[in-house]
Amino acid sequence: MKLGSALTVERLERLFNPGRIVAITASRRYHPWPGYVLGFALGGFFDGILLHQILQWHHLLSAMNGDDIRFQVAADGYFHALMYVIAAIGLWMLWVSRRNPAGMSGRLLIAGILIGFGAWHVADAALSHWLLGIHRIRMDSSSPLFWDLLWLGIFGLVPVILGWILNWPKNDGSRAFNSSAPTRTLVTLMVVGAGALGIWPLRGNEFTTVMFPPGTGQEHVIRSLASVDAKLVWMDGSGDLAVARLAGGQSAWRLFRHGAILVTGAGLPAGCLNYLRT
Repeated sequence: MKLGSALTVERLERLFNPGRIVAITASRRYHPWPGYVLGFALGGFFDGILLHQILQWHHLLSAMNGDDIRFQVAADGYFHALMYVIAAIGLWMLWVSRRNPAGMSGRLLIAGILIGFGAWHVADAALSHWLLGIHRIRMDSSSPLFWDLLWLGIFGLVPVILGWILNWPKNDGSRAFNSSAPTRTLVTLMVVGAGALGIWPLRGNEFTTVMFPPGTGQEHVIRSLASVDAKLVWMDGSGDLAVARLAGGQSAWRLFRHGAILVTGAGLPAGCLNYLRT
């Protein structure tokens, strides 16, 4: 009796509420890959901007040839370039996914981004911190494992769990799986903004690291720094890499006009570039 009743209810539901069945079926088959990819890229941007540039707790290859700052900056540059490629792929997938008949709700998109963001930090911890050992969250800590696990828990496991909860099918009818244009627009702006922060020189920071092409020469570098009212703090032997102190409210963006190939803010003290002050 109970089995027969259940089958009868299911048949009636399919007859009178087909939209709900379609929505539940779509939720089981559709994977928000655009969200996964964009979340992964955002995780890389978050890591690079916060840990590499602002806090400077580590560089991508801090445990390898750590005294060669040019090597470290170049490695970070390639890392950011890879994140831009992944972000571009994710944005393209987001654009193409709007044609999917099942659609993708804002909820599924945000869920995918959270899972991708957390997956980046899980992969970074497993590969970069423990398997390959190319860096740790805090290279200057006497207990690096504590910081690795703390970062993994907060920015890795928590977003994945939240995304998994949001990704669970909701029995709320077909409207739940209509594409959400405002959410897509917001996500696109967020990804583009994060990418821009990765290359835009930070304003208001006291210290700025500037790199010029090999062979530029110390005189040209000093004149370039003077043009933005920056005071030289440190310069390497080649004269192509310098750390400068900006005047209040000044932006170092104009250094690109003088041939700089990298200009970044630095949150000294408290980072793996602290030794540059000596």
